[in-house]
Amino acid sequence: QVQLVESGGGLVQAGGSLRLSCAASGRTFSSYAMGWFRQAPRKEREIVAAIARSGGSTYYLDSVKVRFTISRDNAKNTVYLQMNSLKPEDTAVYYCAASTLLRIGYWGSHSPTDFGSWGQGTQVTVSS
Repeated sequence: QVQLVESGGGLVQAGGSLRLSCAASGRTFSSYAMGWFRQAPRKEREIVAAIARSGGSTYYLDSVKVRFTISRDNAKNTVYLQMNSLKPEDTAVYYCAASTLLRIGYWGSHSPTDFGSWGQGTQVTVSS
């Protein structure tokens, strides 16, 4: 398993931006596809974005397309989520996750059960 630590959450006004980072331990980061999930109070955890092992393919939740960008730096063992034009409905705890499935970042449901390693989460609050 890989150990994941998120950072970069906080409080921002609607229309603002935040950049989340997720640092991974170990020397096999490039062998994992990565994802960002979020969970708002009383709601199920949902995929926000995912990126393939090489970074060559990405997957987004429809409501964040254009506004959010996922990227990774395999040399730094880090995955990022750039969030622009934030809305109050983006408020949630954001989790970084790692998967060994080859289809992650390409196709499929991107369910939480597809990911075997998780970070502790970072709170993002968007005020109106």
